[in-house]
Order: sequence, then C-alpha cells, then structure tokens
Amino acid sequence: MKQCISVIVGASLLLGASGAFAQQAPKPEQLIKWRQSVYQVLAWNSGRIKANVDGQFNKDEVIRAANAIAGLANSGIGGLFAAGSETGKGWKETATKPDFFKNPQRVAELAGNFNREANELAKVAGSGDVAAIKAQFGKYSQTCKACHDDFKSKD
Repeated sequence: MKQCISVIVGASLLLGASGAFAQQAPKPEQLIKWRQSVYQVLAWNSGRIKANVDGQFNKDEVIRAANAIAGLANSGIGGLFAAGSETGKGWKETATKPDFFKNPQRVAELAGNFNREANELAKVAGSGDVAAIKAQFGKYSQTCKACHDDFKSKD
C-alpha cells in the first residue's frame, strides 16, 4: 500500500513538473522566428490583394487574403514582442528597433490602427467593389508603413 501511494505521489509530481515545463515562456529566438513568420504571411497576403486591385480582380482571392490579414491582426501578435526579444536572431536578425520596447503607448496606438484597418479591409473585401477595396487597402498599408517608419530598422 505504501509503495502504491509512493508511485501515485511520484507520478503526480512528475505530471505537475511536466506541466510547468510545458508552460515555460518560449525563448526569445523562437518569438523572433514566429513574429518574422507572421509578418511574412501578412506581406504575402498584402501582395495578393495589391496584385488583384492593380490587375485582374478575383473577389474570392481578395476575400481570402483580407480574412487572413484580419485573422493575424487579431491573433495577439503583440505577445511575440516579449521582453528579451529586443535583440537576437530568428530566421534572421530582428529588424525591430529597441525603441519599440520603450514606447508602449505609441505601439498600442499603431497596433490599434492596424487592427481596425485590417478588420475593415476584410469587411470591404466582401463587397467586391474594387475601388473601395483599393482605398481601404491603402489605409491598411499606411498602418504598416507607420509602424515600419517608427520601429523597423531599415534594410
């Protein structure tokens, strides 16, 4: 009986410890990789919309791309900019300026603008109105540029 209790207690401690390990914060390098990946997917979908509004328009493709952008915008990207990821290498060296981590109010403002315009882009994409989509895509793109101007190192 004592041996059975010891096994149960040991197993419980092991399960508890493995749960704690599973909840450890990702390493900065992993955060940088994830955020670089998110921004590559955003760029790819933005390129798809631009190609459609500047060329042969495919409403379904624009809707898919706009929905992907809105989904990523609302996914909690900010969590990928945790303390410790100010410098370092993900897939490549981070291009985020250190000032990003020192200006939470400005970052919150820019992130709010980005989310709002991304959500509006997804909404407008469903209309199929090329002129309206192009105008909203311009507003969305300006939110990207604003953040890049303030917080992305130039290549």
